[in-house]
Amino acid sequence: MTESRAVVGTPHASRYLQQLCKHWAHRFETEFSPTDARIALPLGETRLSASAETLTIDLTAQDAASLPDLRDVVVRHIERFAFRETLRFDWT
Repeated sequence: MTESRAVVGTPHASRYLQQLCKHWAHRFETEFSPTDARIALPLGETRLSASAETLTIDLTAQDAASLPDLRDVVVRHIERFAFRETLRFDWT
């Protein structure tokens, strides 16, 4: 398993977390509250945590080769919901 984390500054973290989970709930196993979420995607698991000023994204990919694709899928979807602001994803 390969892991990666991004902490994204946004005052709308809870909104994006919930939108992402609701969007994927019809296709994937999801669990969420306004502050925490888990989404089981075919490429790996996504865990999100929302505070007043940040959205923390923790990814666990099946293997190292899948990690870039998992990052890309999650980022593209969050950016769609956040079209009014520019988010910065610094992965570690």
